[in-house]
Amino acid sequence: MLERVRAVLVTADDTMLVIRRTRPGIPEYWVLPGGGVEPGDESREAALHREIHEEIAGKADIIRLLHTMESDDERQLFYLARIATWSFDDRTGPEFSAEGRGEYALEEVQLTAEGLDGIDLKPEEIAHVLRGALSAGNLGVEASL
Repeated sequence: MLERVRAVLVTADDTMLVIRRTRPGIPEYWVLPGGGVEPGDESREAALHREIHEEIAGKADIIRLLHTMESDDERQLFYLARIATWSFDDRTGPEFSAEGRGEYALEEVQLTAEGLDGIDLKPEEIAHVLRGALSAGNLGVEASL
């Protein structure tokens, strides 16, 4: 089964980092930074640290596992994390040089229901989970400050 790890990366300003994807013939959408767990990764968390480094040259403190989505052939694990530094100019992931992959633009979005409503975050299930956690006040980022 293919495993992917993604992070809700919360900044010091309580925004979240998302990647706006623009691809030919597809309406733009946003995803959370992350990617596939590779055989050489020591753990899922190690894979997430590697992906964050590749995609945004960032270092994050993982707070906790937030949500898991599973289908017949894929498991996605979504983590909540704090991030202090990042640089989209210094990204190194192989996906950025692949032909036909479209554009990846790093953006900060307010971590509020209104902020989520302003983007088409994929997969829709994680957007729903975030809205629910925000409305219930139990996202748990505050406790990690």
